[in-house]
Order: sequence, then C-alpha cells, then structure tokens
Amino acid sequence: MPRINGGLKPVLMLGPPYRHLKAVSLADPARPQEGGWVLTWNLGSERWSDGEQVVADRLAGTSLVIILPDGNDRLSVLRVLRLIERTRPQAVLPHHEGPSPREIASVIRRPPTSLASSVTDYLEWRGIPLDPGTRNIVRRTLELSDRIQTISALARNLYMSRRALGRRLLGQGLPVPSHWLQIARILRVAIKLQNSDASLFSAATSLGYPDGFSLSNQMKRLCGVRPLEARRRLGWEWLFETWLAREAGRGTLAESVFRARPSIAASGPPDLGGPEVRPPSSAASL
Repeated sequence: MPRINGGLKPVLMLGPPYRHLKAVSLADPARPQEGGWVLTWNLGSERWSDGEQVVADRLAGTSLVIILPDGNDRLSVLRVLRLIERTRPQAVLPHHEGPSPREIASVIRRPPTSLASSVTDYLEWRGIPLDPGTRNIVRRTLELSDRIQTISALARNLYMSRRALGRRLLGQGLPVPSHWLQIARILRVAIKLQNSDASLFSAATSLGYPDGFSLSNQMKRLCGVRPLEARRRLGWEWLFETWLAREAGRGTLAESVFRARPSIAASGPPDLGGPEVRPPSSAASL
C-alpha cells in the first residue's frame, strides 16, 4: 500500500492527468475546486477513522473510491456497510496492495450500472430534497434519455401533460423538464467519450444529435465545458455539478436547493501541499 513516513495514509487524492496520487492532510484537507478529482479512502489504514469526516464533508462533485479492509481487520461488515451508505462512494475496491493511479482512473470513468439510480442517489446525498413523485420523474427522465429527445415524448411516457410535468419540477425549485432531459443525454455522451475511442460525431449521433457541433454547443451552453474537457476529466459527478451550478446561476434551480451542500467551482486546481504518493511496484500492473 502507498506509505509516507512509515504509515499508510487513509485519504489520497488523484486528478487530471491521473498520473500521481497525493496525500491529503487530515488537519487541513485540500478541497479540489475543479472537475475530475477523486478521493480514495483506505479502510485498511490504521488511521482510517481520521479520514471519515474529510470524506463525508467533501465538496459535491468530487468522486470517492473506498478501498475495503482485509478479512482480519477490526472493522465489521456492518460497520463497513454503514460507512459506505453514509459517504456514497462512486466505486468500492477490494483490499489489495494499493491501487495505481491508472486503476483509480479506470473505476471513475466506468459507466454506472444505472445512470438513473446513480443520479437520484447523488441528489439525495447532496441534500437536494425530492418527494417520491418528483424522484420518480427524475429517475424516469434519466432512464428514457437514451431513446427520446423531446419533452412531448417524455410527458407521454410519464403519463403526464407537459404543463403538469413542468409545474411539478418548478414547484420543487428544480430545473425545467427540458434541461433534465438535456443533461441526461450529455452525461451519457460524456460517459461514452471517456470509455471509448468514439469520435465526437459518432457519440453525438448515437444519442440523436445531428452532429458533434450541435452536441458541443449544447454542452457548453448547459455546463460551460466542451466535450474534449468532459473526455479528459473523468467521472460524471463533476459535470452534473457544473450543470447544477449554472442552473442556480440562471435562476432555474432554487439557490437554497443548490446551497444544500458545498460544491466544486471552476476556479482552478487545488494546492494539495502534501507529498506525492507512489504505489509499490506490485501495484503498478493492476
């Protein structure tokens, strides 16, 4: 496992271009302020509990990977499950001799089993309240986003009128239905770009865009980034978070809803301060 000064560090940080892990100071943790960064929390560290609050208080949009302890660890299975439930990691890795930056990057870019469930779970963790009916609307919008392109089609599939659908979301202080459908499609494109060598044109047309230019313009308008950056900065949470921030700036997402949890901002990379952590040679091939 990566060690500094003889001790296994409980929390490490990795960001673009995903070459080196950095130790996170538990006394004064760095907070990444741009997209694509990930924290790794090692429950096999003797000081794992010192990192619990750092991980729980991370900025919205920062991904988390948890590394499980070995079978002889003092942590019970129930305790581990509760920690996972509280911190909502994007990925959980089995115990081994330490992940390489490449391995961490690969699990962050990996498509979620269900994008719809992942997004609604993220909203709940982030502190954005959704009543059961609204949660179902958001979830179904994400599920249908790979095969429908219009609000009329969305409303038909939800057995609602367009007006009722819009009122339901606006009443919760949430963005309008068309923006939910658009960000869902953009997230799918970003995940595809990160996990394949597909051209922008083929990725765009696979989800119904006429060409890559149209997709690029919509992504820039909604999220403030271009597809090249979405491909380079791994994961989907940061992209979703930039969308939420822009919706709040437009007034289409209630400020009180957006401020439910501190968020990343596009103000530049963090000053990590801590030393670089290199995994042992046995981990380099993972």
